Amino acid sequence: MRRSFEKKVSLLSAFLAVIVLLSSCSKSTSPKDPEKDLFVIGFSQVGSESDWRLANTRSMEETFTNAKGYELVMENARQQQENQIAAVRRFILENVDLIIIAPTTEEGWENVLTEAHEAGIPVIIMDRSVNIWNKDLYLTNVGSDFLNQGNQAVAWLEKETEGQFSAEDPLHILHLQGTYGATAQLLRTKALEVADEAHDDWQIDAQLYGDFTEAKGYEVTSEYLNSNQDIDVIYSENDNMTFGAMRALDEAGITYGEGGQVKIITFDATKKALQYCLDGKIDLCVECNPLHGPLVEELIKKYRAGEPIDKIVYIEEAVYTRQNLTQKFIDLRTY
Repeated sequence: MRRSFEKKVSLLSAFLAVIVLLSSCSKSTSPKDPEKDLFVIGFSQVGSESDWRLANTRSMEETFTNAKGYELVMENARQQQENQIAAVRRFILENVDLIIIAPTTEEGWENVLTEAHEAGIPVIIMDRSVNIWNKDLYLTNVGSDFLNQGNQAVAWLEKETEGQFSAEDPLHILHLQGTYGATAQLLRTKALEVADEAHDDWQIDAQLYGDFTEAKGYEVTSEYLNSNQDIDVIYSENDNMTFGAMRALDEAGITYGEGGQVKIITFDATKKALQYCLDGKIDLCVECNPLHGPLVEELIKKYRAGEPIDKIVYIEEAVYTRQNLTQKFIDLRTY
């Protein structure tokens, strides 16, 4: 009986030892959840309407990678503000660590930004701006100085046309505008309109809605040229609208660029536009730098470290003519 009892105890001890061993092995080999340590960013991108926007998206995707400790959750709003607001509310429900918004227009953001603020989620406004009374609802606004871009464009035009026109025979300007209400449209338009008011020898003959797309730029320029071809300058608020306008000018038999009837001013300075500029087809390219990713990451690092951040942060940009461009520079352009 004693031997039987000892045998049972021995078997029980062995069984318990196996259980402990298996338990220990299970704990040591359990895979770690790779998502747990990632900083999750919800990114509401306005759309994919232009070459500039595609480069901007690519910069964000290349910057905020899993390998660098981020999870980027991006939603394309297809240029619809209601899609952006819905996306931001989903980000809030998912309790992301930070939200980035490239807003369609400046108005209409107060409510959803208040919701993010109350949820304790910081927001970065990128590229364009928002018009709200409480600036504490977002962390910072990073992007381009659009008014300065416009001012540089009109300063160049003043110098190029000085003494060539008069109030009786003014400089005729065709103005192609981007998405109404977008910061870039508002401030590039403001720069031109202020300059026009200050010049008796300038005249904005038409302001056409091109929506920052090549198709729309071509459409409205073609329609305009059917009834009026007396144009000295096209002031186009982005490269894609410019490409559409150039195609319309070609079809109408109107020359442009260096030595042509029409001077062309364009904004963005994408690789294709810079090549046209070097080739003498575009007179002035005002840069709008889309490579926001590294700058936004720098600001996020400051935020996470508890360091102060400026409310407005401008990205570095330049202005290009044929005289300060080289083929080597264009070939190295990443957008």
